[in-house]
Amino acid sequence: MPAIANCIREAQGRRMVPPSPLDDSDKAAFAWARYKRLMRLMLLITLVVVALVLVYLYITDSALSIHFYIATGLGVGVAMMLTAALMGLVFLSSGTGHDESVTDLMDDSDNRQS
Repeated sequence: MPAIANCIREAQGRRMVPPSPLDDSDKAAFAWARYKRLMRLMLLITLVVVALVLVYLYITDSALSIHFYIATGLGVGVAMMLTAALMGLVFLSSGTGHDESVTDLMDDSDNRQS
């Protein structure tokens, strides 16, 4: 483990890590506002989908207990919101240019072995 830390320290000493666009407070505020807007939209869509699923299950006249409806609603809702949150973070990272600012400190292009 100390060998990795020394390698990282040496790499940081050789070149400067570019700043992330999210370090700028104005860009970060805009990006997080866009993320929150996406999450509100996805919450609305999720509520509609959960309602449609529950109505479909009710209309099919299957003899299901209330626990099945609760589990189905929670399962569909949590899965959709988790997916939306993770994809929203991917969009946030990519849309702000944060992905391009990441450098590989372990990549030593000067001493590559062929």
